[in-house]
Amino acid sequence: MKRVFLIAFAIALLPVLLLAEALPAGPQPTPLPSQPGRQLPVQREVPAYTFTKIPTSIITNYYDYMIGSYNEIPLQVIPASQGGGYFMTYHGRRQATATRRVFYSYLDPTGNVINNNEITSVQNHEGFPGMAVDPVSGKPMYAWHANADADADLEVQFTSDAFIAGIAGLFNDLTIVGEAPISITPPGGTATTDNQFIWPCMVIGPSPVTDKRRVYVGMRNYVSHAVNGSPSENMYIAYADFDATDIENGTPLVWTHITIPEQDAWNHDMVNLRRPAGTLAVDDAGNLYWAGHHISQTGDSVPIDEADMDVWICPNYGQGTWTRYSDFGNIPTWNPNSAPSDTTGYYTDPDSGDIPYGDGELYFGISNSGHVNAVLDDTGKIHVPSLWALNTYNGYYYPALQFVREFVFDTTTQDFVIRDIYPQKDPADTYNPNFTPWDMEAPWGVEDGWGGDATNGYYPLIATAWPFPHWDQTAHTDLMMFHYNGIKLSEPNDQDMMVCVWQDSERARLFNYYSDTDYSAYANTPEIWISVSDNNGDYWSEPIILDNVNTPQMAGIKPMYTYPADKVIYTGMQGVNKVGKIGIMFYNDFTWGSNVNSPSYHPTPDGGEVMFMELEIVFPNVAGDDPVAPAYSNLLQQNYPNPFNPETTISFDLPQGSPVNLSIYNVKGQLVKTLADGEHGFGRHSYVWSGTDNSGNNVSSGLYFYRLTTNGHSESRKMMLLK
Repeated sequence: MKRVFLIAFAIALLPVLLLAEALPAGPQPTPLPSQPGRQLPVQREVPAYTFTKIPTSIITNYYDYMIGSYNEIPLQVIPASQGGGYFMTYHGRRQATATRRVFYSYLDPTGNVINNNEITSVQNHEGFPGMAVDPVSGKPMYAWHANADADADLEVQFTSDAFIAGIAGLFNDLTIVGEAPISITPPGGTATTDNQFIWPCMVIGPSPVTDKRRVYVGMRNYVSHAVNGSPSENMYIAYADFDATDIENGTPLVWTHITIPEQDAWNHDMVNLRRPAGTLAVDDAGNLYWAGHHISQTGDSVPIDEADMDVWICPNYGQGTWTRYSDFGNIPTWNPNSAPSDTTGYYTDPDSGDIPYGDGELYFGISNSGHVNAVLDDTGKIHVPSLWALNTYNGYYYPALQFVREFVFDTTTQDFVIRDIYPQKDPADTYNPNFTPWDMEAPWGVEDGWGGDATNGYYPLIATAWPFPHWDQTAHTDLMMFHYNGIKLSEPNDQDMMVCVWQDSERARLFNYYSDTDYSAYANTPEIWISVSDNNGDYWSEPIILDNVNTPQMAGIKPMYTYPADKVIYTGMQGVNKVGKIGIMFYNDFTWGSNVNSPSYHPTPDGGEVMFMELEIVFPNVAGDDPVAPAYSNLLQQNYPNPFNPETTISFDLPQGSPVNLSIYNVKGQLVKTLADGEHGFGRHSYVWSGTDNSGNNVSSGLYFYRLTTNGHSESRKMMLLK
């Protein structure tokens, strides 16, 4: 009888869970229409790139919304010292009516899938997973939310993978690191007992315990006690210390829990609404950071003019006192003239009978950026990517004027800087603080030109963008931009290389919304945009654009919910340019728009595919830095498949052109086969071995070694031939 009751209870609860887990929208600014703008011409160098792994399906997935964590990177590089490759996590359904589960994937250094499966064996409704990979041992850790007990609330569960001898999927027992409900007492306030923390993110940093690391799991509050019941997701953080032996032995970790008191106060403020959106970062000195931004309004939904870019710092490995640093993300701008001979401002206030906005009443401010991540570079600067939209002082904004920027917080000086990622302001422009879409050409401070004519009316030429994976802002009851946004940064690697990845559907919008037949080929074309930097974001490149019209490898693919890997893998130099590989996870949506997100955009639960691809990118060297000596390490990849019969592929990467010898030896050290001997160019090279020796004879089953020698550097790996 008890089992029957629990099954019936779970079935009754399921619809509630399905509808409740997307971040709630809360009060939204009111959009205003814009004229179709001009497409930005390519003004700077677009990085050269090649696919080192073409877009490849990992699994058919019938859960077609935000397949990974909201505020972190669910695709992480395994340290080369631990064999290289990637771990990734996502949630999904194997069938349209199946329970949503959390999956993990283990990919080898060539991007081939070694493992892909559910993490748990229990048919439980799981979702929005986060992950972190131990930088020392390469062992992955995972967290997600699910209902793990008899009540209706969602808990956050945690597990780690022992990952011994390159074998993934050796999961330790599940631990609840975020119980529900939880009691929270805001500063000077009364405790509430119904708090429910979900949507986890994870980071790993140093520990005060010798030879251990500390893992932090941040969770955001689904329950709000703020004015008008509006969302205000204060963070609840669990942390524990570990080493590789703890994970290999399955030793239960000891968890401690903390909150950020000021965010707790915001969640309980019945006068003004402050809603934070951000994530965790940690540095090598043991400082824990929350970095992001917040919106602020009175109880009557009137915007409050206050600093909204935020970084909280907690020293002493998360055991100290939180201190907040903030600055204004609003960038004041000017109102362009309406016509060549009309100095009346073009943008007008609908609340005042369309009187033009005056000085100080227009600004670019952070918008539609609830799903960002944060990264820390080796100079002590925190980077947070976001969208900046043209806003008005009285709560309106222009969705067609949203541009990708980042704010950078210097942890040493506590200064904030806002940098353009794309588009970028001309370096000669000393008039505008950042890119201004009607003033991209000299002379600065005046409009670039005019469209229209005297008969039909003029309008200033303005560049527009649509940095979202869907063209239709009305999707999900006018909440497409709130639900679908997702700009992500990779963490700068040891060579200061990083990427920013987002999506754009401007060309699809020009056809579907404005009926511009010049863009008919883009009717079903969300695009992936990738801008790169080789100097910690001091300079960002013109973006690489991948889509199903211009990129043959993307034919027939509609990418959604795109996540870069947490780091660029440095592969060497091409002249003065650094070269690196970046893995990318995304969702190929069979029918564009989410069916599972309520209300559905379309009625067909046909799902899509979780995809992986990898690009090798030549990073522009805009500063003209002198090239560094190429790094000769970890060039040789593990063969695939392994074990194999009858043939296997061996690949290696060269940081520059050089002579190469690739040979196969038996266990006695005797030469069996020479696959390559001679000059090879920069990049990846692959050879197939069919199990024959230099005379063409088939060799016997057993263990073999293959060795790469280039420029005095040698690497070897082993492989198994089975017949």
